[in-house]
Amino acid sequence: MKKIVLIGYMASGKSAVGALLAKKSALKFIDLDSYIVSKIGLSIATVFKEKGEIFFRKIERKYLLEILDQQTSFILSVGGGTPCYGDNMEIINKFSLSVFLRTPVNTLTKRLQNEKQDRPLVASLNNEKLTEFVAKHLFERNPFYEKSKVIIETGEKDILEIVTEISKLSV
Repeated sequence: MKKIVLIGYMASGKSAVGALLAKKSALKFIDLDSYIVSKIGLSIATVFKEKGEIFFRKIERKYLLEILDQQTSFILSVGGGTPCYGDNMEIINKFSLSVFLRTPVNTLTKRLQNEKQDRPLVASLNNEKLTEFVAKHLFERNPFYEKSKVIIETGEKDILEIVTEISKLSV
């Protein structure tokens, strides 16, 4: 059984890489945030705004465990904060092959500038503050991300190169 969990900061390409990887390897693709939205009927932004981050992290963990418990093969992309709460990273490593898509701050910032409205954590930041926020946040989260079994430097690679690199891993 193949269970691959893609980890990385927001806008690192987890969902795009995951969808293409799943298609190329004929596996099911699951995006944890989309899965949560389908289960609770509220957007992630709405949950953060109306119920708060602690509530979100509790349900995120519940659904992470539900997915990892499936007796099927899949590619799962998790939110940027998922590995950083509780023992989520240890659980991910126990039940899957974790792959960290390490992406440079300048690349993340460029991508986030174009999708701020969809990202509750950065929606209110101007572009100058965004770079500082991403750098600081990434510094805090990297110790969790770096516990991944595999680290892929995404740098200047296109999506197909990243997918090919992951495809070569034995699970």
